[in-house]
Amino acid sequence: MSKYLLGLDNGGTVCKAAVFDENGRQILKKGIQIPLTVNENGRTERDPHEIIEKNFALIRSITAELDGPVAAIGLSGHGKGLYMLDKEGNPLGNGIGSTDSRALEYELAAKESGLAEAVYPYTFQKVLACQPVCLLRWLKDNDKALYDRIGCVFSVKDFVGYALTGEIAAERTDISGTNLLSLATGDYDPRLTELFGIPEIHDCLPKLISSFDVRGYVTEEVAAKTGLPAGIPVSGGMFDIDACALGAGTFAEGELCIIAGTWSINEYITKTPVREASMNSFWCVDGYYLAEESSAASAGNLEWMRDILKDRSYKELDDLAESVAADQSAAVFLPFLYASNLDPLAKASLVGLESGYGEGDVIRAIYEGVVFSGYTHLERLLSSMKTPPEKLKLAGGVVNSPFWTQMFADVAGICVETAEKTELGCKGAAMSAGIAAGIFADAEAAVAACVRSGTLVMPNPKMTEIYRK
Repeated sequence: MSKYLLGLDNGGTVCKAAVFDENGRQILKKGIQIPLTVNENGRTERDPHEIIEKNFALIRSITAELDGPVAAIGLSGHGKGLYMLDKEGNPLGNGIGSTDSRALEYELAAKESGLAEAVYPYTFQKVLACQPVCLLRWLKDNDKALYDRIGCVFSVKDFVGYALTGEIAAERTDISGTNLLSLATGDYDPRLTELFGIPEIHDCLPKLISSFDVRGYVTEEVAAKTGLPAGIPVSGGMFDIDACALGAGTFAEGELCIIAGTWSINEYITKTPVREASMNSFWCVDGYYLAEESSAASAGNLEWMRDILKDRSYKELDDLAESVAADQSAAVFLPFLYASNLDPLAKASLVGLESGYGEGDVIRAIYEGVVFSGYTHLERLLSSMKTPPEKLKLAGGVVNSPFWTQMFADVAGICVETAEKTELGCKGAAMSAGIAAGIFADAEAAVAACVRSGTLVMPNPKMTEIYRK
């Protein structure tokens, strides 16, 4: 009987679970919505008790349909945001999502005061409003009573890991994207919390573990609620950008992966942090880093338009966009509905419209805007690479559109290889579980066993010339 590996991926609003065998074949997948409260002050929050309940319910619905037991679990989840325990180990306050902007003033102040420049030699990343350092400072200044009760700070996946095992730990890839961890030393540095004005938090930082470590084992109580076997290992898991990259088969130095979903994630593996990149974090393989350029200026913009049109399928949107030639329309869409890769205060815009334009021109402009915005990230990364990659690995919702995928290849002028159409975040997490459980020797062995090549899409030089103009 196959050894089943369960990958659990907690995104910003949806938790996904998928089961894979030891050959990487996806056996079963399910998802569950976790309600997100959004208000006019830029706050995006979720009830931590509901997060646990929904995760457990999702796992139970999966185990009820399997013909054999799960051997190990791996975790993935969105980065940034803030999830907390009190000093007694109970969930504290609401979980804060990665799209929360309440602490924007602290991001802007860090840049203006020189704080961002001061911490960069330690963390090799920008200061962002959605990072725990800004959110914690906001809590200290605006909700001191709650701040004083903090006993531990987590990412969402490490919070779920605690719920499954009862063990408190912070996995390195996730926490290395928070400005709480020094990439220079690989450990916490009290100078960071001191610089951000939250020195008390240094004592609230969990022990560090790696992606392929066993963080703990499923407890008897959790087994009864989920249908999982008690005592099976739960791996450290990884930040969702690592999980998607690993699930797409990225594991070697210099390999570049683009994940175009709600966020535009552009990343490559390197042996040293890259100063030209906006963000660096630890890669799931010890001794390596991810150089990253990203923003929430991606496929979520098309979701917004689809919600407006309501009765149009994705195929119909593709057809509308394709009905307009690339050099026929001057309409331009800046895809900054949720965030910008250029300025934290920038907003979305649709410009260059003419009276003869129709739906197709607008839809094409949205497709192009998402790709062009992603290309600004890609350009920055390519400029920092000694040897440009022969191909780009493309993952995320855009790979479901052949038209959009071709546009990525044409704009970049580089061959694109699409990832296998599975839940990549779950797959990468499941692969980490297989390594932790000893089913795979390491990341390279897991990729060899589990990942199959997708479709190769070659750029059209004529189209590249048009898009560059």
